Amino acid sequence: MNGSEKAGAAVHLPPPLIYLTAVIAGGLLHAFALPLHLELPMSARIGAAVAVGGLGVAMMAKAMGLFRRTGQDPRPWKGTPEIIAIGVYRVTRNPMYVGMALLQIGIGMGLANGWILVLVPPVLALVYATAIRHEEAYLESKFGDTYLAYKASVRRWI
Repeated sequence: MNGSEKAGAAVHLPPPLIYLTAVIAGGLLHAFALPLHLELPMSARIGAAVAVGGLGVAMMAKAMGLFRRTGQDPRPWKGTPEIIAIGVYRVTRNPMYVGMALLQIGIGMGLANGWILVLVPPVLALVYATAIRHEEAYLESKFGDTYLAYKASVRRWI
């Protein structure tokens, strides 16, 4: 395998770090700047947090399982030998990023912290700008029409 086959997408910032930074920033904003409380009964809030966060963790686990089963590395800057288009990848092209967003929502709900929720759309925009657009360009250049057909049949998010 030559060097160009090993290289993956031009992603330089690990996407999980973006989600983690948003959760921490939301916590700091809530604690030290302007609290943005979620006014829901605790049982409803915790139940929703567990359901949404659990769905996110399940999506990420399913995606990671498919990566392991196909012998691929989930890090986007590593090369990929094939497009995974089964399982959760039939619902979204980015189940790990959707899963992390759902987990972020679950954490925000569980902590009654509206800032963590408010930061979800900017996080998704940043993940698109720093990772997804590079991943899509890499996959399109490597797999051509096969990836374009997959891209046309499965949504980016949900």
